[in-house]
Amino acid sequence: MKSVVQNIHPIIFLIVATTLEVSGDAIIRKTIYEHTGIARIGFGLVGTLLLFGYGFFLNLAPVEFGKVVGLYIATLFVVWQVITYFTFKTVPSLPIVVGGSLVVLGGLIVTFWKPAA
Repeated sequence: MKSVVQNIHPIIFLIVATTLEVSGDAIIRKTIYEHTGIARIGFGLVGTLLLFGYGFFLNLAPVEFGKVVGLYIATLFVVWQVITYFTFKTVPSLPIVVGGSLVVLGGLIVTFWKPAA
């Protein structure tokens, strides 16, 4: 399995991981505020499985852990905004766009900046 994982581009793992994390979090949020009884338990379990999947896929990425976190945070911000729009019909405000741009820039710097030797 290790050789198969190494042949997949790390961004694929990050997109899957962030999608699972944000979807799991959205389901848990909706479960807490919109469901009761057996539906709350069922949706809560689905959310829990998605959050487990996020941790699993993030750690499959064949990138040094310290570097994957920078790119993960950048990817997470973008995916979070997309899922927030489709799940909660919320358009990001100007402060979110500006701050998020800094988050993405910071993630790219952490991941790709190679200090001079």
